[in-house]
Amino acid sequence: MDLMKGKKGIIFGVSNTHGIAYGIAKQLFDEGADIAFTYAGEAMEKRVRPIAEGMNAKLIMSCDVTKEDEVEAVFKECEKIYGKLDFVVHAVAFAPKEDLMGRFVDTSKEGWDIALGVSAYSLVTICRHAEPIMNEGSSIFALTYLGSILSVPSYNVMGVAKAALESAMRFLAVDLGPKGIRVNCLSSGPVKTLASMGISGFSKMLKAAVLRAPLNRNVSLEDVGKAGLYLASDLSSGTTGEVIYCDCGCRSAYASAEEMDILSRE
Repeated sequence: MDLMKGKKGIIFGVSNTHGIAYGIAKQLFDEGADIAFTYAGEAMEKRVRPIAEGMNAKLIMSCDVTKEDEVEAVFKECEKIYGKLDFVVHAVAFAPKEDLMGRFVDTSKEGWDIALGVSAYSLVTICRHAEPIMNEGSSIFALTYLGSILSVPSYNVMGVAKAALESAMRFLAVDLGPKGIRVNCLSSGPVKTLASMGISGFSKMLKAAVLRAPLNRNVSLEDVGKAGLYLASDLSSGTTGEVIYCDCGCRSAYASAEEMDILSRE
């Protein structure tokens, strides 16, 4: 269909071929998009560069999203290479592992600051520097999760960070709307990725999601990638300030007795 033919944009957060950001990038690329990529430091370059080169990226650049000057430099380079952009994907999140374990009440101040800075405030920084070079009718969206509105076991401070991300998205949608820029969040159901497997008890979350979902399965990277394609493309021209769920219906279904039993087991 070439939904993205002639469209240019950037994805922050692709790290490997098993992640949600990659699933979105693949759908965009397959539909004709011209995609720039960033990576977080030299260690990640070895993973990201082959992916970006495989998608004919004209820009592959290091960027620590907590450093304003680096974000600014990325968008200045985008302007030199692409002129204006049509989409930006924020797929960046991090919290110290120790703050994803145990009780939320024991979250450290440092862990709180890191999680909210990397996972939520970075969207504000990115939007601030993207705004001047975004086309009218363009799209910015960030990845979130159900832990933003529910207390999900072992998600802890990341849930708070995702809640902040979603709230920031709504304010950004109002700020950027007059310029024709849409801002949304995409909330995926649990997907088995390298990042998610670092969450304690994640395998039980996957099993419970199947039991809860009306579609009786978990989402795939392809499912989430297609939802990302919708948000990045002109198909979502009337959608902004929203959280779009791609979770096989998990959010809308009550927990079953069997699911509760799974979640309660050690």
